[in-house]
Order: sequence, then C-alpha cells, then structure tokens
Amino acid sequence: MGTNQMWGGRFEEGNSSEVIAFNESISFDQRLAKQDLQGSLAHVKMLVHTKILSPIDGAQIIGGLEKLQAQLAAGTLQFSSAYEDIHMNLESLLQQEIGPVAGKLHTARSRNDQTATDMHLFMQEELGQISDRLVDLLKVIVTKADQNVTTLMAGYTHLQHAQPISYAHYLMAYYEMFMRDLQRFQAAQASADNSPLGAAALAGTTFPIDREFSARELGFTKVYQNSLDAVSDRDYLLDFLSAAATVMMHLSRFCEEIIQWNTYEFNYLELSDEYATGSSIMPQKKNPDVAELIRGKTGRVYGELFSLLTTLKGLPLAYDKDLQEDKEGVFDAVDTVKTCLSLFAGMLETLTVKKDQMAAALQDDFSNATELADYLAAQGLPFRQAHQVVGKLVHYGMDHDLPLQEMSLEQLQQFAPEIKADVYEVLAPKQAVARRMSLGGTGFEQVREQIKRAQAKLNGEHRQSISRNNMSD
Repeated sequence: MGTNQMWGGRFEEGNSSEVIAFNESISFDQRLAKQDLQGSLAHVKMLVHTKILSPIDGAQIIGGLEKLQAQLAAGTLQFSSAYEDIHMNLESLLQQEIGPVAGKLHTARSRNDQTATDMHLFMQEELGQISDRLVDLLKVIVTKADQNVTTLMAGYTHLQHAQPISYAHYLMAYYEMFMRDLQRFQAAQASADNSPLGAAALAGTTFPIDREFSARELGFTKVYQNSLDAVSDRDYLLDFLSAAATVMMHLSRFCEEIIQWNTYEFNYLELSDEYATGSSIMPQKKNPDVAELIRGKTGRVYGELFSLLTTLKGLPLAYDKDLQEDKEGVFDAVDTVKTCLSLFAGMLETLTVKKDQMAAALQDDFSNATELADYLAAQGLPFRQAHQVVGKLVHYGMDHDLPLQEMSLEQLQQFAPEIKADVYEVLAPKQAVARRMSLGGTGFEQVREQIKRAQAKLNGEHRQSISRNNMSD
C-alpha cells in the first residue's frame, strides 16, 4: 500500500487516523513558522557557502523561502495536519513553490536539529520581549515609589503591625525582587544563545558544513560542542520556566497584598475601574479580578515547569518523541507571563494610594514600641531590659486604650524613669521612619537613595533594550 509521508519510504502502510492525530504537532508548532524559515535560510546560505549546494540551486531555494516568509507575514500560509509538523508543512509548501529542488534544503540537516534551532530562536526573541516588559514594570514601581517617599504605612510581620515604614520602601522591596527576575530572564536568554543547527539527527554529518557560519547568520554567539547534547538539550527551556515561575510567584505575592489592601477593612488602596469588575447581583461591588487572575495563573506556570522536568527526567540520549511535549507548556508560559506583566504594570500605575488611611492605621497600633525600646537602650538600659519595660507599657496602654505617644510623661516614667520629654519626637510615626537611616533602611533619605540607584540602573537597561531591538531589526 505504501505511505505518502516524506519519511515513508521504509513503510508499507500508513498510520491510522488516530495515530496521525496523536502524533501531529502542527496544531501548535505552526507558531514556529517564522523561526523555521529563518533557520532554513541560514542553512541554505551555509550550504552554498561550503559549496555543498550550487549557487543556482541555493538562489532558487532562497527565493522560495522568501516567498513563504512574505505569505506568512500576509497571513496567507495554510498548514495541514497531513504533514505532521511545521517542518514538513513548510518543506511541502516550498516544493509547491519551486519544485523538487526544495528537497535539497534538507541536506546535512534533521528535524531534530531543526526543531531545536526553532525553539532557541523563539526563546531568544520572547525572552527579550519579557525582559522589556519587566523593565516597564520596574519603571512603574520606581515612579510610584518616588511619589510616595513620605507616605507612611504599617510594615507587617505575621500579618501584624510591626513598625512604621515608608510606602516607597515597601514598593522598592518589589523592585529588588523584579530586578532579580530580570537578571534571571537575561541569564535564560544567554542560555538560549547556542546554535544546535548542523548537529543533524544526533551524530553530526559527513558533509563539510560550517556550523559557525549558520550560527552567525542566525545571531547566535555560541555553537553546541556536542551533537548529542545539541538535539536533546532543553535546559534553556527549564531556565526560562524557572524564571517564569519565580516572577509569577512575585506577582502573586504583590497581588495578594493589593487584594487585601483593597478591602473595606484595610482601605489602603483603590483600583482603577479599568482593572476591576462588578458583581452581577451586588451593585456596590468592585472586585479585584485582574489581581486575582494573576494570582491564579501562577499555578499554571508552576505546572509547566514541573511538566517539563518530569518529561525530561527519564529520557535517554538523544532525541525522543517525548521532547515534542516541550512546546505547548513553554508557549503557554510565555503568553501568561507577558500578559500578566503588562496587566500588572497598568494596574499598579493607575491605582490610588489612600495616604491618610494608611497613616491613620499607625495612630493606635503600638508599632512605635521598638522606637521606645531603642530610645531606652540609647539611655544605657540593656536592650533586653528595655524590651521588657516597653512590653509592660504596651500592656498598660492596651488596658487603658492609650497609645504610647498619648501617655503622659509621668505615666511613661512610672515604668522607666530614664524617659525624658524628648521621647515624644521619637514616638511620632514620621520620625520613627525618618530616623531609620541604616543602609537599606526605611528612612526617607535612604529610600531616596534606593530610588536614585534604581533610576540610574533602569536608564542603563533602557539603553540595552534599544540596542537589543536594533540588533534584532
């Protein structure tokens, strides 16, 4: 009977319809058409450069590939599951354009190094876009922080009021987290910067190819040094998924606090109408759906990381069909991270900070207790003893509904004669924040220094981003 598959010469019968449907990947890997055409152009140019292919054949193939690129850009390329994957589809379409000479394109190449090259190119591009969106979010955070240096709020441990801090200081903590995320994505991009093209199926090729030539054509700075590793390596995808899971965790933490602080009980923040929704039954509701969905989508990105780790854990070298499972999860994680970063940046930029409400929460919460303990330690009292004294004062204040700063000097001195009239300056929340001038502390000047350093850093990242984009153009 035979089969009309491009690989079907050894087969007498074709696959069943169920196997064809199960085996195909064109339904999702058609997303790699752009990269597949880029890789094919680089490969044919290398074949001509090394005289494996004649200039006449090379020019004909290049012309056909460029026509397919134009059709792809116009959205007129049609793919078929009869050809299994994006590589076979494009080869078939190229044959329709230029005839049998299209078959020479596959000289010294396998689908194994072809699909690996496509994914490397895809990740290089997508990681650049993710990094750009992270830089945009970092700029929003720094701008918001710059507007709120003297905005006071309660700092929390165990979800309990701990000490007064600057809201800008709180925001800059997330700046640090997301800056580390940016570095992780940049490291993942460097990991993807490695050309597998020319490794062929697993053992290299007998043709006198020039892998460095094709790598340069594609913009790679490195070439895999082992052909087995080149076609089976998916570490760069794990690097991306690990960075993606971490940035989603950070977004989720931030969303959790926005959701809490947007409640009636806290009332620290109000979301813009653009990033909230209403209730179908309760007219008063303003729900933080965007923040909740970002928090919820974190789980799917975690799942993509663990899915690929599980797929890879038992695979023998070199290529196995299991590796087809590397794509859908990565595609989904890329789309999820990009969307969440953009939406979160917009949500943060447009939310309203209720400064008076934040400051009011510090008036009777005893979060200035540590200030009094430090004050007593500065008077010569051992800190452990000062801690105990202030603990008793807090107990007294709670019994009498009396914050520390509203107690009379006489009441304070009943517990600690060392307390003087200047203590009230220390107990004021604004002073409590301003005085914390240790490196990285919440003191206003320290926070301004954090913001200044961040602005300088982001200006540098902006220049690098422009440079990357110009290179890709």
